[in-house]
This record gives sequence, structure tokens and C-alpha cells, in this order.
Amino acid sequence: MTTTRPTDPLKGRTLAVSVSPSSDLPRLGLRDEQLRLTLGEITRLFLDGGGRVAYGGHLDPGGYTSALITEAARHDRDDHPLLVCLAWPEHRKLPLSELRARLDLSRAARVVCLDPEGRETDPAAERGEPAEPVDPALARASLTAMRRYLRTHTDGRLLIGGRRAGFQGELPGLLEESLISLDPENPQPLYPASGFGGVTVDIVRALGIDDCAWFPRDPDAGPDDPRLLAGLERLRAGAKAPGLSNGLTPEENRRLAASRSPAEIAGLVVQGMGRLAA
Repeated sequence: MTTTRPTDPLKGRTLAVSVSPSSDLPRLGLRDEQLRLTLGEITRLFLDGGGRVAYGGHLDPGGYTSALITEAARHDRDDHPLLVCLAWPEHRKLPLSELRARLDLSRAARVVCLDPEGRETDPAAERGEPAEPVDPALARASLTAMRRYLRTHTDGRLLIGGRRAGFQGELPGLLEESLISLDPENPQPLYPASGFGGVTVDIVRALGIDDCAWFPRDPDAGPDDPRLLAGLERLRAGAKAPGLSNGLTPEENRRLAASRSPAEIAGLVVQGMGRLAA
């Protein structure tokens, strides 16, 4: 049986972890392993506090999902403290036999497969073997639906890295997730940790958290994708309405924005969520 300590400050709270590769890591002198250490630390602290972690990704071996499952499995909990959401194109791209093998993860994780509208679905429904390709327009809409599903099933969102170009959806994934999280009609706490670069730096600047003067510009970067610029303008226009509402002071948010320390990032997020829970 799962036992809950009276001191569990995050009991009943779920943190969505939004992370994708950052092309800025090499010129920041960082490696992907350091980003993975941060994911492991935030998962460890959040689960230690009685909370849960959610991630919308894929089941490819060696991906961030595997890193999250490895950390979650170290905790003696049988309540599936890790929620993994698979958007329609992610589970439809795999043959059913392979998908079933990958879905059998561990008691640490619950995996949900979503339909194009973001509703939980049986991944075996109306599919053959092998899997059929997904229409690109449907794939983009499915990713947005998955992000909205996570919004309704989580209590806060952490942002790390993120693509500025080459993204699959209508907007860079982390930027769209920021807009969903900061919807004035239904905002949720947002924790942008931009020390690893990526589109999270643009989000931090657009929200006025920090000017990120510590972040070196890429002299070889081409013009920004117009979709990125339009999304940042939307974020900037609505920034003052909901605020971050994340339980951290402005100074703590600046520290979170600039930090590359797994312990500091995880500690600040847990501190903010814990204050809100209290």
C-alpha cells in the first residue's frame, strides 16, 4: 500500500514537465546529460514531496521519457506517480505490436494515448499493422490537443530548452504550452528555466522576467521563423494579465530563469508549488 507522510507538501499536485532539445547547449558549454540531470532532480524532489509528474512525449528508446521513468521507478510508490501522454501521431506511428511492448513500462508510470481531439483512446482502435502515416495537419492539431489535455490534468508547468525552428506544430511546442498555461481565463503556475537556452529564453524575455543578458547570441543564426515571432507577440501582449502566479518572488524567478544547476532549478520549482499548495 502507498503511504503518504503528513509532511508531503505536494500531495495531490501534478507538475507538467515541458522539455525538448536545445541547439544552444554546445555554445553554452553544456551537454544534454546536464539537462537530463535536471529532469531527474525535479522528478526526485517532486515525488519525494508526494506530488506527481506529467510529460507529453514519445516512447523512443533513449528519450526523455526513459529518463523520467528511470527516476520515477526509484520511488516506492504504486500510484503511478509519472503520467506519460502520447499524442495521436506518436502512438499511431508505431506498429501495434511494438507499441504494446513499449507501453508495458513499470508501475511507476501510467501511459495514456490520445485521439486527435485530445481524448483518451484505445490505441488498438481502428488501426492495422503496420501503422499508417498521419496527415501533417492532423498531427499538428493533435499536438495542440495533447497540450490542452495536460493543462487540464496538471497544476503547474516547467519549461526547459525548446526548439526555435524545425518544430512540428503551429508554434514551437514550449511557446504554445506557455500560451495555454497563461490563458487569462484559466491560468496555471509557469516555471521557465532558461539556463539551457532554446525558446525558453525568448519566453522569459517576452514575459519580462529577465533580459537574459547572460545569454550569448548566435552569430550564425538566420532570421527567426515568423510563427515564432507571432507567438511571442501573443505572449507579450497577454503577459500582464495572469502573471506567472507560481509562488516565487520576482528575484526567485530571475534565479530560476538563469540557473543551470539541477538542484537549484528543482528546489525553486518545488518551493513555488509548495507555497501555492500551502
